[in-house]
Amino acid sequence: MTDWLSAILPSSCPANSGLAVARLASREVIGKGGFSLSSPAFGQGEELDPCFTADEEDAVAPPMEWTAPPKLAEEMVLVVEDASTDEPTCHWLVWGLTAQHGKLLEGEAPPRTGKNDQGNSDWLLPRVDPEGKPHNFVFQLFALDLPIALMPGAGKAELFAAMEGHVIAASVLTATYSGSDEEDFVDLEDDAEG
Repeated sequence: MTDWLSAILPSSCPANSGLAVARLASREVIGKGGFSLSSPAFGQGEELDPCFTADEEDAVAPPMEWTAPPKLAEEMVLVVEDASTDEPTCHWLVWGLTAQHGKLLEGEAPPRTGKNDQGNSDWLLPRVDPEGKPHNFVFQLFALDLPIALMPGAGKAELFAAMEGHVIAASVLTATYSGSDEEDFVDLEDDAEG
């Protein structure tokens, strides 16, 4: 049962039972030992800046920071999924993160990445929903009691299978993205002047 999921996510974010944290973790390991994930670019449940999305040409992955995991942790894994779709869309798979206090800088290439749902190993840029609905992105950091023996480029199914039963702590950070109408306003201003 994943009833606990709605207690750890902001009310605006769907408690999607397909999320990695619902599949691989339990309420007991969330925030264990003070383990937490944050970003200097956005707070819990806040809007992603367009510089991390498909709305900007040179977009990159957002920066992430985390506290030290529990002592038995040997490796950490970051999974980012869109919880707003029936089957969560995988935007980023990162593993090989050292089990200590650390961070990924904005646009930094992580040690090992797997295939996102578009089949490449990059940060899958969030896009504006055609119906204008905001989407909820769930950044999930897992501390594992063993190292992941997967080569870069592995897929979500392989990674989740390797993680099964080895999550000793987890933390969740969410962000939304609904896009910007700024271009529309610029067009209107141009029309008014012309």
